[in-house]
Amino acid sequence: MERRETIAEPDVVLIGGGVMSATLGVLLHKLDPSLNIQIIEALAEVAKESSNPWNNAGTGHAALCELNYTKELENGSVDISKALEINEAFEVSKQFWAYLVGEGILPQPDQFIRSVPHMSFVWGEENQQFLKRRYEMMSKHHFFSNMEYSEDPKVIEKWAPLLLEGRDPKEPIAATRVESGTDVNFGALTEALVHYLDSQEGIRLATNHLVKDLERLEDGRWELTVRNRKREITRSIKAPFVFVGAGGASLPLLQKSKIEEGKGFGGFPVSGQFLVCDNPAVVLQHQAKVYGKAAVGAPPMSVPHLDTRVIDGKKSLLFGPFAGFSPKFLKTGSLLDLPSSVKLSNLVPMLAVGKNNIDLTRYLIEQCLQSPKDRLDALREFFPDAELKNWRLVTAGQRVQIIKEDEKKGGRLQFGTEVVSASDGSLAALLGASPGASTAVSVMLDVIERCFLDKKNDWKEKLAEIIPSYGKSFTQDKESYTIVRNVSDKALQLD
Repeated sequence: MERRETIAEPDVVLIGGGVMSATLGVLLHKLDPSLNIQIIEALAEVAKESSNPWNNAGTGHAALCELNYTKELENGSVDISKALEINEAFEVSKQFWAYLVGEGILPQPDQFIRSVPHMSFVWGEENQQFLKRRYEMMSKHHFFSNMEYSEDPKVIEKWAPLLLEGRDPKEPIAATRVESGTDVNFGALTEALVHYLDSQEGIRLATNHLVKDLERLEDGRWELTVRNRKREITRSIKAPFVFVGAGGASLPLLQKSKIEEGKGFGGFPVSGQFLVCDNPAVVLQHQAKVYGKAAVGAPPMSVPHLDTRVIDGKKSLLFGPFAGFSPKFLKTGSLLDLPSSVKLSNLVPMLAVGKNNIDLTRYLIEQCLQSPKDRLDALREFFPDAELKNWRLVTAGQRVQIIKEDEKKGGRLQFGTEVVSASDGSLAALLGASPGASTAVSVMLDVIERCFLDKKNDWKEKLAEIIPSYGKSFTQDKESYTIVRNVSDKALQLD
């Protein structure tokens, strides 16, 4: 999907050809088809960085299995507030995708989303007790009422046979399972969304184009300096609204905008690797995404998991991630990305984060020094009989964790995603990582509400048509949640 078309003065510029820009583009086009929209992607094709299926785990993050979204408190109780937030956000994404399937904008659902059970799995008495408390708390809420729990090896073996092969029968274990989990190919989803946008009147896609600079004009618009990397031609594009959804590259562009709201932000890049198994004799024995507990000092995105993946119709198993470090903000980025992002405005927060996260530094050093045997040992904690000959190592995408100012600590490392927008709504940038793509629709609705205030009331009815839960919360409304979710699941052909 290579394009070199640009509009000199569009209404909207979307920087980045990933799932975030694609989602915002489709939402805006549906809300106002008269908008002229320019999409700018630095690579030759869209969805080749974080949205690429081999650059992420493909988990439809709904907090069904991810233990890092359910924090254990000092008194032993489990805080599930973050899990509720993420689950509801993923259901919003499903509603949007279901609407687009019905409109013929997205292809057959099995080309981008499939049902795969989500499991949490732990070993050791202390972890066993934690998982049971987590289950007891979560299963009381209607979002998680279909969650199952077991400490019985025979039951867990039925759910995921590989977890028990070769395991000591005396070892205390526990697992939860939710059959309604999903595996999502965000690359295929993004390509379908962009293909639709590219076919619409007034929307242009420019690949192999790099935004070198952006500057605020006196009339309030933004002027972007855009380099055609293939023809080595520089163009100027002027627009009243700019969305920066360029993954790790969003931070440098936010800094170039010089908006007051963007000052003080820094970024800490973390790379990742996965072991992948394509051997059918092994792959066919596992049908689940199984998440465990993160190591001490590990960032939340490094929670180990053994996953069923279906990419382009082919089923594989994936285990990881194994964290690494690179100063690049994108997989295709520059080694100068991190040092060039250090400014006077974010120097104190970045130094403070370095000082206050010794465990993370130690963890990354240990991960970078891992041998194939070390990675196999980590895999065998989940799959004791694993053999290295069945697994290959692949490098995943770069993630840039947010660094923010903190009055008490000087700076803190923040996980998740965050929208930073100009006070007048003329520019918005998305920073951060997981759960990212899974919550793209909720995040982009936030962008619309912040940046298109004058249109909010006019668009309310259409948004409710596209997303039935828009403007509501299903956290306390079990009946409405059940009805809307069943409609979405049917449209997406989820069992």
